[in-house]
Amino acid sequence: MTAPIVPLVDPDDDARALLARYRKAKERRSTWEAHWQECYDYALPLRDGAMQATNPGEKRGDRLFDGTAPDAVDQLAASLLSELTPPWAQWFGLTAGASLDAAEAEQAAQVLDRVGSALQGHFDRSNFAVEMHQCYLDVVTGGTACLLFEEAAPGEPSAFRFTAVPLAQAVLEEGPTGRLDATWRRSELTLAQIGARFPGYSVPDNLTRQAKDDPEARFAVVEAVIPNPAGTYDYAAVLEQDGADEPLLAQGRFGNSPFINFRWLKAPGEIYGRSPVMKALPDIKTANKVVELVLKNATIAVTGIWQADDDGVLNPANIKLVPGTIIPKAVGSAGLQPLEAPGRFDISQLVLDDMRGRIRHALLVDKLGQPNAPGMTATEVMERSAEMARLLGATFGRLQSELLTPLIMRAVHILRRRGEIPPLLIDGHTVDLQYRSPLAQSQAQRDARNMLTWLGSLAQLGPAGMQAVDAAAAARWLGRAFNVPAELITRADLAPEMAVPANEVSHA
Repeated sequence: MTAPIVPLVDPDDDARALLARYRKAKERRSTWEAHWQECYDYALPLRDGAMQATNPGEKRGDRLFDGTAPDAVDQLAASLLSELTPPWAQWFGLTAGASLDAAEAEQAAQVLDRVGSALQGHFDRSNFAVEMHQCYLDVVTGGTACLLFEEAAPGEPSAFRFTAVPLAQAVLEEGPTGRLDATWRRSELTLAQIGARFPGYSVPDNLTRQAKDDPEARFAVVEAVIPNPAGTYDYAAVLEQDGADEPLLAQGRFGNSPFINFRWLKAPGEIYGRSPVMKALPDIKTANKVVELVLKNATIAVTGIWQADDDGVLNPANIKLVPGTIIPKAVGSAGLQPLEAPGRFDISQLVLDDMRGRIRHALLVDKLGQPNAPGMTATEVMERSAEMARLLGATFGRLQSELLTPLIMRAVHILRRRGEIPPLLIDGHTVDLQYRSPLAQSQAQRDARNMLTWLGSLAQLGPAGMQAVDAAAAARWLGRAFNVPAELITRADLAPEMAVPANEVSHA
């Protein structure tokens, strides 16, 4: 994690206190584990749930009979990725803050655009899209996700390295600000991985002997990132051993937390979030059970239920119902006869259609999925964007606060420390953060549409109405609304002859 090693006064006491706090937080998390595991079993069976995976790649879909929920989870996670953090597209930008005047804002615009392009380049060259999609799957299924944002080693194509931390490894605490600030991660590493991750650590003799007997032996490592009163984050890593001393592997400090934790829905008094799968879980389990019963009824319909007289000739244990089989029977006996079923199971399709419709509605498939009609008018596209913004308004606000803002702050901190970008500070006064994802731009598009409607109404009033419009200012405002690069917008103080006359706005 490239954290500097800090000498400690009493490492053993710090390690014991850290693990004691971790175990208390994990005990509080235990009430969620059964609920999480049930959600993952029915909606995302291939992903590690609340328990630590023991055999990666094992078969986990034995209890799953209906695939509506897994398909809906995949679609919702893909929609979040494309609507919030689309790959290979700049979904954020840096703009001048409110404390800068117009001239200073225009001078800073091109510099901030270059800084935003540099940040986006590092995101594109990293594994961000892969790991972010895994986090979206977690937040849709379990309600809480954890993304580890580390600085890559020098010489890598990107300065960023991301890891989607499963819920089985993450233990969280809520800070005084209401965010999930304190994070513990318990992972199992080989001795070679421990040495590569913590180069300043001296391996004890017992671990060396154990690794010599089994090179693939894994040891539990607990990493913690805890906020301090100074506004920074303390980092420590401890080797967890049962019945032995638990040495402190490393200790350091971060300006921004490398663990980014975010939730789908937060209930009052709860630390971990709740997911749309939790809301739809009764319907998911019911649909799964109905499909299971339908399959059992189908086997009865295909093979049937048979009865026979015990006449001493017919042996039911030796009967095979295959074409061409000759079944012996006694003279005068009825032989083997089919047993009529007491009823039919036709109502199951009605129940399934209802359950599957509610599952898709709860997981927003009918709202965020691709429409059946291949062609849509511009008005339909605008209305669809407005509907998505309305449905995901509360969730997007939470994701913006808990995911997007810390993500950009951490990225700026890394590149600023490396010297790749100027030492700017995103405080909202000098430099402000702007979101440019498709979901975030829906409101800006509505504002721009209102602006163009107002300009069209003024144009109908003739030259007298257009005199109330500053054409250059209006063009710059529309450029910001449509995310036009700063170098494409002409500055009025440098090229006044290029400014658009007010009487030509109506023709544009």
